[in-house]
Amino acid sequence: MIVGGLANISKTQKSTRRWFNFREDFFLLFLLPPIILYPSLHYMLKPFFSNFGAIITFAILGTFIASIVTGLLVYIGGLVYIIYRLPLVECMMFGALVSATDPVTVLSIFQELGTDTNLYALVFGESVLNDAVAISLYRTMASMRTHPSGQNFFLVILRFLENFVGSMSSGIGVGLIRSNLFKYAALGVENLHNLESCLFVLFPYFSYMLAEGIGLSGIVSILFTGIVMKRYTFSNLSEDSQRFTARFFHLLSSLAEAFVFIYMGFDIAMERQSWSHVGFIFFSIIFILLARAANVFSCAYILNLARPPHCQIPKQYQQALWYSGLRGAMAFALALQSVHDLPDGHGETIFTATTSIVVLTVLLIGGSTGTMLEALQVVGDSNRYHQLYEDNSDGNDTGYMGQNYDEGASTSSKLKSKLRDIRRSTSSFALLDKNYLTPIFTSKNGDRNDDTPDNSPNKELTISRGPSDLEGT
Repeated sequence: MIVGGLANISKTQKSTRRWFNFREDFFLLFLLPPIILYPSLHYMLKPFFSNFGAIITFAILGTFIASIVTGLLVYIGGLVYIIYRLPLVECMMFGALVSATDPVTVLSIFQELGTDTNLYALVFGESVLNDAVAISLYRTMASMRTHPSGQNFFLVILRFLENFVGSMSSGIGVGLIRSNLFKYAALGVENLHNLESCLFVLFPYFSYMLAEGIGLSGIVSILFTGIVMKRYTFSNLSEDSQRFTARFFHLLSSLAEAFVFIYMGFDIAMERQSWSHVGFIFFSIIFILLARAANVFSCAYILNLARPPHCQIPKQYQQALWYSGLRGAMAFALALQSVHDLPDGHGETIFTATTSIVVLTVLLIGGSTGTMLEALQVVGDSNRYHQLYEDNSDGNDTGYMGQNYDEGASTSSKLKSKLRDIRRSTSSFALLDKNYLTPIFTSKNGDRNDDTPDNSPNKELTISRGPSDLEGT
């Protein structure tokens, strides 16, 4: 930002802009895929999938709630003339782009202070999936604006689900095909290590390009390709290729993150801002905090309906999740895209508001995260929340859940019963994965520990105090 400001007041602004400009297409095509892919490939799968139901709920349902609430509050604020008035569809576009969270700062502090692994998994998993959901929502809202005849709420939901599920299926399909390729191609011999590593690196981009080429979301596709690759493909690689690809993706992701923040800071200082609607910026910050609260606390309430009393998500965790909703590069890139998508200065207003939100949340919320964690007393291990996963480490989720639920069946509502049935079905998928999917898509060494090898650079992502902390179903 300092360098951009100096270039802005000097005579070098125009020449500097030619080679240093934040281009959203460059960001989405080259910088974001490594940032999304690396965590899905190298974060430990056990805590991620132990919390997968909660992560999906927060990332999909929660992001949708936050987007709609933000859009409606901005629209209502315009109707009562407390902020600059925008059309409803443009308010929904703003709600979608600003619902993308980027808690890089929060996660690094979580890691440094030794926050509970399951809280880390919730924040991490929600943020990774949340970016993909926000992109799909923004594109859906933008297509509604382009084709006004389709402004039907249920059609919006249908289009979003079509885009998201199609992208997810595309990514999973490419990942499974790739797993069989590496299982049967015998590329692990010494003179083929380079080819093996090359194919492993290039296939995620094939998934990304395939999804974008057929009108789906490449980010969603590459995310699920990475998850499938981690679960089935990685164990089919030779040990040398495993070490190389782990370090390579770590390096690529770190470089991409550094470039993103350099680009973003420079462009914030050099991009033309619209400060004529300060009220819009001020109330937007309040609205996103309210929307984040509606997201986290409503989803946590629904999830806790399906959990026995001693396994529910504590209030402290919910407050930490609410506080960790920083906005970052994804919201900035989509806001920059809105400058081109929206007319009459509306895009500039949205961009300025988003820029202010990004700077304030990163500096203020990110800077006070350590104090917040200490105040909430969530630093260190939390046996209260670990108990669920330790008790179910042998895959006995069905019996365990059945025992708790039968006792209260007479007083349970139909909603609770449905939620419990959904949660009980996760153990069925675990058995399907263990008995069929893993033998089909992995070689003999595929039954080893799912976690990244000790020599992987992902060691620094691990927050647990001991191996028992990661025993999930």
